[in-house]
Amino acid sequence: MSIVNLSAYKFISLDDLPTLRERLLARCEALALKGTILLAPEGINLFLAGSRAAIDGFIADLHEDPRFADIAPKESLSDEVPFGRMRVRLKREIITMRLPTIRPEGGRAPAVDAPTLQRWLDQGHDDDGREVVLLDTRNDYETDVGKFPQAVDYRIASFTEFPAAIAADRARYEGKTIVSYCTGGIRCEKAALHMRDLGMAHVYQLEGGILTYLEQTDGTHWHGDCFVFDGRVAVDSALAPAGIPMPAPRAGDKATDA
Repeated sequence: MSIVNLSAYKFISLDDLPTLRERLLARCEALALKGTILLAPEGINLFLAGSRAAIDGFIADLHEDPRFADIAPKESLSDEVPFGRMRVRLKREIITMRLPTIRPEGGRAPAVDAPTLQRWLDQGHDDDGREVVLLDTRNDYETDVGKFPQAVDYRIASFTEFPAAIAADRARYEGKTIVSYCTGGIRCEKAALHMRDLGMAHVYQLEGGILTYLEQTDGTHWHGDCFVFDGRVAVDSALAPAGIPMPAPRAGDKATDA
């Protein structure tokens, strides 16, 4: 597999969006990359595919911008480029939640790394003895492809439905440790911050999401494949294309995660 698929995001204030859009688009086109980059006042969210040299060149250029110097991409491989074209889009949010008070740049919620989460699940509790509740913040069609089977799944059709779902179910989490997760980390980061704003204690986000969990562990406790927002549809526990058919499109479906 010679194609490198890259995803990354960062919450950082951006005030030069049109200029940044043109610069990133020109660089991607010069490197023959395909995919989608989302830019918003709250940050950047990107999904790109191309040769090893092209991906490395893009990341090197991106790191030269001090705002993105510490951005940490996730990678997987495929035989073909899973995108049909290159787009750089300007949006109101890089992940739509419609809660402008949630500003991850101002301070992240605590995170738990993948090996620690696996250990907690193995032993049945966190290091303080509290029960661990996994919370899937993804959309229903994503969780149908694969999930932690013991996780709370609200069967939401859009991330904008998450605040109402969690507000109606707060009693479930009292006295427990909550670990929110998503594909690459962006949704569970906003979700964890929102839960902390609601006064919920012992809330964590899974660092790097499902993709990092599958990369850094042997995949124990995870069942199925991981839905991704490109032509691969899903990746398996080895982060290789899972080979499942593309689901029928629904209104509002779009690339939203990293």
